[in-house]
Amino acid sequence: MSAPEEAVTGETVVPLAHRSIDEIMMGRTACREFCDDPVPRRTVEQILSAARFAPSGANIQPWHVYVLTGAVKDRVSAALLEAHQTSRDEHVSEYKYYASDLPEPYLRRRQQFGQLFYGALGIAQADSVARARQTAKNYTFFGAPVGLIVTIDRRLEVGSWLDLGMFVQNVMLVAAGRGLQSCPQETFSKYHRILRPLLSIPAEQMVVCGVSIGRARVVGAERLMPRADVDEFATFAGFEA
Repeated sequence: MSAPEEAVTGETVVPLAHRSIDEIMMGRTACREFCDDPVPRRTVEQILSAARFAPSGANIQPWHVYVLTGAVKDRVSAALLEAHQTSRDEHVSEYKYYASDLPEPYLRRRQQFGQLFYGALGIAQADSVARARQTAKNYTFFGAPVGLIVTIDRRLEVGSWLDLGMFVQNVMLVAAGRGLQSCPQETFSKYHRILRPLLSIPAEQMVVCGVSIGRARVVGAERLMPRADVDEFATFAGFEA
C-alpha cells in the first residue's frame, strides 16, 4: 500500500488535502512574495516526479531542471542582481517572448497587465527606476526557498516547446496541490550567459525560464489579472444537434 500524499506546512509535512483540479488551477496565482520556510528536497522530488507525466510528442520529454536552494541559490541571485544593476542592457534572451508588433486584443491585454500590476504596487508607468527595482526581485526568486531554472535542448523544434510549457504548468499545479505557490519567470532567460557557468549548463541547452516555489507570505491573495470569458476564445460547432 502506497503512502498518502503529503503537503508542506512550514517545516512539517502533513497529509495532502483533497481538492479538485479545478480548484487548484483557479486558485493558482503568480506569487511574488514568499515566506522563507524551507521546502524539503523530498517534496521537490515528488513535484517533479508527478510533473514528468506531462504530454510529450513521441515521448521526447525535452525539459531539464536545475533545482536551487540555500547557498547555491544565493550565489546565483547575487550574480544576477549585480548584472541587473550594472549591465542589464548587455544581456538578452536567446529567444523572443513577445511579438514586436502585438495585434489586438493582445496589445490591449498587455497594457492592462502593466496598469493593474504596477498600479497595485503604487508604481507609475513612467517610473523606470521603481520598475527596475521591482524586476530585481525576480532574481531573488521573490524570497522563495526553492528556485528552478528550466532549459530545453536548442536543437529541438517549436513543438517541443509546447511539451515544455505543459511540463512547467504541471510543476506549478502539483506544487499548488501540496499547499505551495509558484511564479514562472521568463526574465531568467535574459541572463543565460551568467547562469551557464554557475550551473554548468551545457551549450546545447537554452535557458527558457525560472520558477520560484514556496509558501506564499499572504495566503488566499485575490487574483489581480482578469481572464477572457469562454465565448471570447472558444468556437463551438455541432452541439446544436
